[in-house]
Parts: sequence; structure tokens; C-alpha cells
Amino acid sequence: QVQVVESGGGLVQAGGSLRLSCTASGLTLGDYDMGWFRQASGKDREGVAYMTWSGGSLYCTDSVKGRFTISRDNAKNTLYLHMTSLKPEDTAMYYCARSRVNGLGPCMAASFDYWGQGIQVTVSS
Repeated sequence: QVQVVESGGGLVQAGGSLRLSCTASGLTLGDYDMGWFRQASGKDREGVAYMTWSGGSLYCTDSVKGRFTISRDNAKNTLYLHMTSLKPEDTAMYYCARSRVNGLGPCMAASFDYWGQGIQVTVSS
């Protein structure tokens, strides 16, 4: 049974940093493309960052480029999202998920199947 779990969220002041972690049981993260998504209250879920099984990465929204970094530690079977220069508009529930098919729709939630329960990130002004 596959289980995906996010951690590392919390409350931070604007300009601060957080590192989210995503671990999985029953799933080798390095075999799959993986993504980070977020959903703010009252808004649709949006793609944030994506990492291919081979280590390539892309950022789904211009607002995080240069501030967020996606990475993976295969030995720890853990995916990370390092977030810096955080802004109040980054406040959201953040989710980690596995792509159904490597390379397909990297920033589209419908392209992902196994999801974590989400972790709250709140940025105060």
C-alpha cells in the first residue's frame, strides 16, 4: 500500500524560509516524476514544482521561480521543496504527489495519483 506524507510546514514571517519534505512508503520516489502542489483557501489546486525521475526540474508558476527549489534524496526516498523569501500569498496547503505517467502533464493535478494529506504553510506579513 502506497502512503505519501508531507512534513515541515508551519507559520513563518514574510521573508523567511521553510523546507517541506515528502516521504513515501510502498513507492520509490526516484522511479517516478513527482510534483508539489498547493491550494490556498477558496482557490483551485495549482502546480508549484516538478521533478522528473531522472532529476530534471521545472517550476509551474512564475511566482515561485528563483525562490523555491525542488530536490530529491534517493537514499532517503524523500522529496523536498525548499522555499525562501516567502510571501503571504504563498500561504496554502502544500501537497506532494506522484505522476501517473512520467512526463505527462507535469503541472496538472489530474496527472497525479498518489497524494499526501497535505501540510499547511502560513506566511504572516
